[in-house]
Amino acid sequence: MIKDDASFKIAVDFIWSIGIPVIFTTLPEGTFLPGALIQNGHLIIDTDKLLYPGDILHEAGHIAVVPAAERGTLHNDNIPLRMHREAEEMMAIAWSYAACLYLDISAYFVFHDHGYKGGGKEIADNFNDGRYIGVSMLQFAGMSGEPKQSAALGLPAFPEMAKWLRD
Repeated sequence: MIKDDASFKIAVDFIWSIGIPVIFTTLPEGTFLPGALIQNGHLIIDTDKLLYPGDILHEAGHIAVVPAAERGTLHNDNIPLRMHREAEEMMAIAWSYAACLYLDISAYFVFHDHGYKGGGKEIADNFNDGRYIGVSMLQFAGMSGEPKQSAALGLPAFPEMAKWLRD
């Protein structure tokens, strides 16, 4: 049962602790990710429908990398319409990997075989081998730095984060 999954509990506590509201409720069928929804900058979770508990960290990443002034308007329906949606997707991927390491959770918790169009394991493998995507955008937002540039910029080297929420 997902509610009893230790990594799920750690992830939920972390998401709350960085300032992203988490609401547990019943969701309708047909959400983009079964059992998870972003609504007005909140992470909505239906534990009875949630298939993969690690999906909540990636969804929290979407909320976290959006500029603070826009975060409260973020909803599953408007994410695909955002001007910088591709950059934000890559940022959310990098963010969720950094969160796994910070929380001492396996990257495969988020990057599972059923996510990322079947490429979750390969994404985790690449990150685990130091082949990062999305970090340059996190650097642009002042959240973390490319390992070879971070010191000169006064940012911690990825996967360490300077901050978990974008200003």
